[in-house]
Amino acid sequence: MSVVRAHRYSVAGADLEEFLARRSSLIATVREGHPGLTKAVLILLEDGTYADTWHWASAEQMGAAFAALPTFPEAPLTMALTKDSAALNGQVIDER
Repeated sequence: MSVVRAHRYSVAGADLEEFLARRSSLIATVREGHPGLTKAVLILLEDGTYADTWHWASAEQMGAAFAALPTFPEAPLTMALTKDSAALNGQVIDER
């Protein structure tokens, strides 16, 4: 089964367009070196925060990508536009 890294954070409305552009660039850069990233989904929740799930083919591929995170200049640039960030890892146990 695949694994997921779930992030939850908020982004100021004035920063949203820039955040989306930076997030897109980050995802493209990660996929260049780590094709195990199969899907990234951003959801605006009813409380105004965002849930961002990154789906990986395996825990090993996710681990390798996150170990390389310091080499991705887009990562701190993207996350600089968020606040109250939290992240959790999990394994998909049922998908329909």
